[in-house]
Amino acid sequence: MGNVMSSLNLEATRKILANAGKLAEDEGYAPMAFVVIDAGGNMIAAHRQDGATHWRIGIADGKAQCALGMGTSSRKIAEVAEARPAFVQSLMAMTGGKVITSPGGVRILDDKGATLGAIGVSGDLPDRDEACAFAGIKAASLQAGE
Repeated sequence: MGNVMSSLNLEATRKILANAGKLAEDEGYAPMAFVVIDAGGNMIAAHRQDGATHWRIGIADGKAQCALGMGTSSRKIAEVAEARPAFVQSLMAMTGGKVITSPGGVRILDDKGATLGAIGVSGDLPDRDEACAFAGIKAASLQAGE
């Protein structure tokens, strides 16, 4: 039977955070912050690597909130922002500026495609942030949403 969860648990969250951080360390990325939220947008856990600035947790949370709230990666919303800036301005106004439309926010899915939550990563270039998110999700035997 596959890995089906009805919600993210702390064990899976710790695995996601540890492995996202491991990729950053192994690749020599800048110090990063990682936030995992549940399907209701509530923070389960966060981790800030030594040297990451104090704003990184907030940025990572904003990327996770963007992915969860819009039902797609923060990368895709960044692409929408280029084509439809008024839409993203409205999104920012509606959320009080609590979403970040830059790659690094990825939905976390079970093997049936149900959204369990999201991860947000901040600290290096957006592609590297996103790579860490994918690595963490994969290590927990879960699926990354688009």
